[in-house]
Amino acid sequence: MATALIDARVLLDDGLHDDVAVLLDGDSIAAVLPRSDARVAAATPLSLGGHYLLPGFIDVQVNGGGDVLFNDAPTAETIARIGAAHRRYGTTGFLPTLISDSRATMAAAIAATDTAIAADVPGVLGIHLEGPYLAPQRKGAHDAAWFHRPDAAAVELAAGLRHGRTVLTLAPEQVSDAVIGALLARGLILAAGHTAADYDRLMQAFALGVHGVTHLFNAMTPLTGREPGAVGAALDHRDSWCGLIVDGHHVHPASLRTAIRAKPAGKMFLVTDAMPSVGGDCDEYRLAGQRVLVRDGKAVNEAGALAGSALDMVTAVRNTVELVGLDLAEAVRMASRYPAEFLGLGHRHGRIAAGYAADLVCMDANWQIRQSWIGGSLQQYASAPAAIA
Repeated sequence: MATALIDARVLLDDGLHDDVAVLLDGDSIAAVLPRSDARVAAATPLSLGGHYLLPGFIDVQVNGGGDVLFNDAPTAETIARIGAAHRRYGTTGFLPTLISDSRATMAAAIAATDTAIAADVPGVLGIHLEGPYLAPQRKGAHDAAWFHRPDAAAVELAAGLRHGRTVLTLAPEQVSDAVIGALLARGLILAAGHTAADYDRLMQAFALGVHGVTHLFNAMTPLTGREPGAVGAALDHRDSWCGLIVDGHHVHPASLRTAIRAKPAGKMFLVTDAMPSVGGDCDEYRLAGQRVLVRDGKAVNEAGALAGSALDMVTAVRNTVELVGLDLAEAVRMASRYPAEFLGLGHRHGRIAAGYAADLVCMDANWQIRQSWIGGSLQQYASAPAAIA
């Protein structure tokens, strides 16, 4: 018997609606109907108490959560623990993200992701390989000892995932056009990041098929008056996608507003770049041989440099409203519909519409996640954790 989600402010394509019901049948949304429709009365009702019903959030850059880091233990169990930690903050789809590491660790991470998907670990949509084909000058928190230029064996390794999507972040100036073509031919989604590329090289990479950029502004050549750099190329190129870390630490709100205005609607999406502290108890861990401390909502190494984030997706949405100034509907699209489209999953994920996956979140006016559904499976939160201001 179908379940009817009622008494909610439902975010549809044209905005919020107070007078509709969402029918769930198995792992899919069966219909979105007027509250008065007879099919609603025939279904099992679930009142959402006047809270928001939103498409589930999709995070394409999740390094860790629940006190574990994917690099430290690239297993299906780690992926499940990370997913469970982030689900409490509205994430119903994610890519476990491996930062630059050895080929053996990359192989293990890819195999673990395949195992997790085959075992129906909730929310796993693929894997994000962030490196190791990156620029030493823009290494950020990565260990540059792992950086190298990819050969034929590296291409085959990166393309090894059998299920789901693979995003590969690379520095275009460290990779030949032929290798970019080979990776694209194997179905990878390529993003430029940790790059010292100038404007011309990144525009060339976009022309070859590179899809967008990883955490815009961070670990890339900046936009200046005479040298547009990677940031300028990303903003100038109409079809490329940009991930944004909206935590109030990685990028100034004014820069975020300027960037969002520069791109066509739908080309900016939210990511967390989250580390183990999200959904966990730890405030200290090691990353690429560095000691990382979580203080005042940000993760920094002992030198004071940012090393990933302590951000969750519902807080990213909140910050996009409160710090950047977007309305709730657009902020939620940046956390759901737009990342789904970036991954080529916009036909099934990221919207509340008939035929879409029943991946949903119920959020109250205080930015707390009350309930979530992944593939129609309900998780209820008696006391949601407080969002980071």
